[in-house]
Amino acid sequence: MIECIPNVSEGRDRATIDEIASAVDLVGAHLLDIHSDTDHNRSVFTFVGERAVLADAVLALCRVAERRIDLTLHHGMHPRMGAVDVVPFVPLAGESMNDCVQLSRDVGKRIADELEIPVYLYAEAATRPGRRNLAAIRRGGFERFGVKISRLEWQPDFGPRRIHPTAGAAAVGARGFLVAFNVVLDTDDLDVARAIASAVRERDGGLPGVKALGMRLASRDLAQVSMNLTDIEATTVHDVFDAVRGEANRRRAGIKESEIVGLVPRAALGGASASDILLAGDLGEMILEDRIASS
Repeated sequence: MIECIPNVSEGRDRATIDEIASAVDLVGAHLLDIHSDTDHNRSVFTFVGERAVLADAVLALCRVAERRIDLTLHHGMHPRMGAVDVVPFVPLAGESMNDCVQLSRDVGKRIADELEIPVYLYAEAATRPGRRNLAAIRRGGFERFGVKISRLEWQPDFGPRRIHPTAGAAAVGARGFLVAFNVVLDTDDLDVARAIASAVRERDGGLPGVKALGMRLASRDLAQVSMNLTDIEATTVHDVFDAVRGEANRRRAGIKESEIVGLVPRAALGGASASDILLAGDLGEMILEDRIASS
């Protein structure tokens, strides 16, 4: 079994989100979760299955997204370069990282061949060191990617050396577990959110395996620290929540709530309960192992 977690650049149009979900269901993948956010204007789909089924599910998802999403009209807080922005594969039972790397290459080539969308392989599937980091590939976003892709060093791994006019480009790769975790502050001060993000992220001397950005939620008039935890053995959800709370207190700000995007392996929580991290929603519905068992 392999887990697949495509991130799609649509979090507002329910009809598009539902059509993508139906396309995944129809090919037999086990769709476990859909997390949509209007401010980020992004949806994260989580499904599991065998390699052949997952490949067909991703292609079905991409066909709907390519037809229904126009990035020239898309606005949202989250950085993006494609209608289907990123497709990660994570090995679960009976599969290896090498299996996921090969699946990434097979799926990436199919996306490029069938939809004429340029594809970059990232993380463990990367073909060169500078492409392991998704942020490096995506830097510049859809609006600047037309110039970026024309440079020799940014030739895609598969597909044309031009972005798709409405669907942009896609990153496909293999990686270990990653937890997307957001903390909503009780202030609308974007500078505070950005300062906290800088304090906790690894790049600036913070916690290992933490990537963080400060953002403003226009729909709620609040600021948010949006994080990815890429090494859940080194830094758990509990660890990073405590760090954010400490940095917020230093700046005379508090925490309104936190949010897990998609599903989370139980071990990544670090023993935290929902109340420990002021979690919005039912934590019992967010545990990856339990959702797989129930499906």
